[in-house]
Amino acid sequence: MSDYTELDKKQDVHILHSMGYAQELERRMSSFSNFAVSFSIICILSGGINSLAQATSGAGGAAIGIGWPVGCFISLVFAVAMAQISSAYPTAGGLYHWGSILGNRFTGWLTAWFNLLGLVTVLGAINVGTYYFFMGSFGTSYFGLTDTTLVRIVFLVIITGAQALVNHMGIGLTAKLTDFSGYLIFATSIALAAVCLIAAPSYEISRLFTFANYSGEAGGNVWPSTSGAWVFLVGLLLPIYTITGYDASAHTSEETVKAAESVPRGMVASVLWSALFGYIMLCAFVLMLPNMDDAAKQGWNVFFWAMDSQVNPIVKDILYLAILVSQWLCGLATVTSVSRMIFAFSRDGGLPASKALSKVSPQYRTPVAAIWTGSILSVLFVWFTSLDFMKIGDTPVYTIVVSCTVIFLFFSFAIPITLGLFAWGTSKWDKMGPWNLGEGAFKLFAVLTIIAMVLIFILGIQPPNGAALYVTVGFLLLTAIVWFGFESRRFKGPPIGADVAKRQAEIAAAEAAVGESGER
Repeated sequence: MSDYTELDKKQDVHILHSMGYAQELERRMSSFSNFAVSFSIICILSGGINSLAQATSGAGGAAIGIGWPVGCFISLVFAVAMAQISSAYPTAGGLYHWGSILGNRFTGWLTAWFNLLGLVTVLGAINVGTYYFFMGSFGTSYFGLTDTTLVRIVFLVIITGAQALVNHMGIGLTAKLTDFSGYLIFATSIALAAVCLIAAPSYEISRLFTFANYSGEAGGNVWPSTSGAWVFLVGLLLPIYTITGYDASAHTSEETVKAAESVPRGMVASVLWSALFGYIMLCAFVLMLPNMDDAAKQGWNVFFWAMDSQVNPIVKDILYLAILVSQWLCGLATVTSVSRMIFAFSRDGGLPASKALSKVSPQYRTPVAAIWTGSILSVLFVWFTSLDFMKIGDTPVYTIVVSCTVIFLFFSFAIPITLGLFAWGTSKWDKMGPWNLGEGAFKLFAVLTIIAMVLIFILGIQPPNGAALYVTVGFLLLTAIVWFGFESRRFKGPPIGADVAKRQAEIAAAEAAVGESGER
């Protein structure tokens, strides 16, 4: 970061001070590192592989050839609109801050809870996905392990604990590993695509644009029996659910150099590159399949079935190892994201034990309590919802909650974007950052965001995830009770207006406590 001058640093800190916050975290992340942390969480080698059956057991090849670009564009709509706001307000826990300053205390508080619950549960889901990939690749065949709740939780404790420990030790180490993750994902996805194309029995390009209907038993009951058009639409959840997590660029704003420029670029670039490399990789995989009908019958096991039948065992295991490492690094970056959200919400008193959760280690310059709290909560979530009695009907509560996770995350994206649609040019948002779309383009993307949010919500509550509707409505009712019953009188929100000036002494003291020189 030789091009990061003292003037640049003063500018970053000045922007942070103008929002009422101290430079407690350490700015060690380059523009590439900011991109890499989001690219690592998106991780096409995680969601793109672990959820592949949503396409192959749905609309078949067209779910990838046509559905992947459509779903990625939906995610891009959110990313572009969020990038505009992030350039104006580059702060940790950005979504919460945007929801507050563009709306009010309640909209900020609601955005924070949607984002926080989404991040904690998605961390659990990512690491559960890593567990099942480990079991399918090495755990059963090499170690003789059997899938039980105990084995699953022990595995999660080990890998989540390691992710938390790395985060604890400083953003410098974390950024080095997520930078490596970015290169690893690029290299592995291209290597996997090349292996698939070499192993392909033929290059039947037409299958990428051929619509099928593998709902019901024909697709291993991944989707209940439904129409061909509908199974294509629900298959859009594969790219939509995979291409998320780019809010990590915003959450690490206070640790990124030239944040007002680097954060929006990192956010948008992570979506575009994930979409492109994911498309190449998954199209190659579809071309490798010996037969689409047989592939659909495999259901959730389609990736391992195809690799076992088509790829050399040694080459396959090398790819499996690279994918497994990428998935662990995906979880590592997610711990970074969730901990910064907890830290940011806590420094404004938004959580129980906020004083402890917002404390930054002077030695490591990381929010240590927030890191371990988010990590422990994710493991507890998986353990509690995996117990035998935790079911609604025949559906495990874990499955229901995970189906709500991305709905919650996209709600947390949509709230500040919608508020920005109406706040543009008013006293709430009269100054744009250096990454500026212009009023017309931003409002277009904001309107598209609202339409996309409606679509995601409708798709996200379809069978077999019908209970997600009741969980989401129940959560909204609960937040209304908590807000109007308690938090509306207690929670002050982030500093705005005159409150910023009143915080200057606190800012100086907080920076002195961690050894930061600030603007001085």
